[in-house]
Amino acid sequence: MKPIVAIVGRPNVGKSTLFNRLSQTNKAIVIDEPGATRDRNYSEAEWKGCLFTVIDTGGFEPASIERILIQMREQTMLAVEEASVIIFIMDGREGLIASDIEIAAILRMSRKPVIYAVNKIDSPKQDHETSDFYRLGIERFHTLSAQHGLGIGDILDEVVSHFPAVEAEEVDTEERVRIAVIGRPNVGKSSLVNKILGYDRTIVNPVPGTTRDAIDTPFELNGRSYLLVDTAGIRRKSRISQTLEKYTVVDAIKTIERSDVALMVIDAEDGVTEQDTKIAGLAFERGIATIVVINKWDLLTKDDSTIGIYVNQVKDRLKYLDFAPITTISALTGQRVTKIFDLIDLVYSQYTLRVSTSKLNDSLRECIERQPPSRHSGKPNKFSFATQISTKPPTFVLFVREPKAIHFSYERYLENRIRESLGFDSVPIRLIFRQKDRSKRPAYS
Repeated sequence: MKPIVAIVGRPNVGKSTLFNRLSQTNKAIVIDEPGATRDRNYSEAEWKGCLFTVIDTGGFEPASIERILIQMREQTMLAVEEASVIIFIMDGREGLIASDIEIAAILRMSRKPVIYAVNKIDSPKQDHETSDFYRLGIERFHTLSAQHGLGIGDILDEVVSHFPAVEAEEVDTEERVRIAVIGRPNVGKSSLVNKILGYDRTIVNPVPGTTRDAIDTPFELNGRSYLLVDTAGIRRKSRISQTLEKYTVVDAIKTIERSDVALMVIDAEDGVTEQDTKIAGLAFERGIATIVVINKWDLLTKDDSTIGIYVNQVKDRLKYLDFAPITTISALTGQRVTKIFDLIDLVYSQYTLRVSTSKLNDSLRECIERQPPSRHSGKPNKFSFATQISTKPPTFVLFVREPKAIHFSYERYLENRIRESLGFDSVPIRLIFRQKDRSKRPAYS
C-alpha cells in the first residue's frame, strides 16, 4: 500500500499550490467520457522512485468564533489518523499566528512524522524573516515557494525519508480473491457483508457514515478462498465537512488498490447518483474489475420491464463501466446475494486471464484489416505486433508506426474487439501503444 502524505494548514497558506507541485509528476487519469470527471483533492505522486498518495486538505474556515477550534481539530486529527507523513504548511508573509500554534500543538500529540514548512518565501533574502516560527518549539522547518518551486526538493527528501522500507510481500500459496465493497453511506454495504458472512461482522446502523475503517474478513465459499473488505461510505460534501469527505475517499482508495474485484453498491430507490459515478470512477481509474450491485431491489414496485429499464439507466450513467456486470439484490432478505459470487468468479477469471501472443495478433489483425486506423502524414499508420504484458488488469502493448496518432475512438474500438474476441468482455483492459521497430516485424495493417 502506498504511503499517504497529507498537506494541512490554514486557508490561503498555499496548500493547493504545493499539492499541484507535488502531484505533477503523476497526474490523475483523464478520460473523455460523461460522468468520469471527478473532484481532485488527492493524486498520485513520485519522488526518487518512491510512489505515494498526496492529499490536499481544505483548511478550516472560521465561520464563527465558536466553530474555529472544532473545525481546526477535525481537520488536523483526521490528517493525523490517515496520513503516513504530514506536511504542516504556514504563511511566511503573514508570520506565525495563534491558529498555527494550535495546529502544531495538536500535531505534536501524534506519533506521525510532521514536516514543518513556511511557504511564500520567494527569495533567500526573506529567510531571515522566518525566525519567529521557532516559537513553535521545533528544531527545523523548511522555507519554500510552492508557486515558484523553490525548496520543494528538500521537503520531498524529508518526506520519503519517513517512508517505511519496502519489504517483500509474504507469498500466499493459496489464491485468494480480494473483494472490496464500495459505495455511498447507507446503501447497504455492511448489510451485504453481514449477509455474505452469515453473522454481524460489521455494525449496521441507519445513520450514514457508521463504518469508518476498512475491515478485512477471510472466508471460504464452495471451496474457494476470498477476502472481503467493507469500506467506509463516502459522504456528500453538502452534508459533511470537506475534510472528512476527503479522508473517507482516501480510505476507499487504499481499499480499492489492494483489491481484485470491487462490488459497487447502489441504492435501488435512489438510482445512480453523481456521488456514485465518482466512487465507481475510483475503481475504473485503478483498473479494478467491478460489479455493479443494485441493493434494496425488494423495495421497488416492479413489472416485466423494470429490470431492463433500470439496467439501461445504470449503463447510461456509468458509461465508462459499460463492460461491468450488473445484478440486483436485497441485502436485507438475502435475495440473490449468493449469486454475486458467480459474477465474482467470472470477472476474476477474466481479470487473471492470459492469451497467447499468436491468438492476440490473429484477433487484432482481423479487426484492424476490417477497420484500419486513420492515416498519419499521408501514410498508413500500420501495426506490426502486440503482446500481453500483465494481468490485473489485462494489459497489452501494441506496436504501431506512430502511437500518438491513435485517436481515442480507435483505441476504444480495439478495446471492444479484444474484449469480444478474446474473453475479456466483463473486465477493464489497458492498451499501451509504442512505436514499432521496423527492422524486426512486418506490418499487418
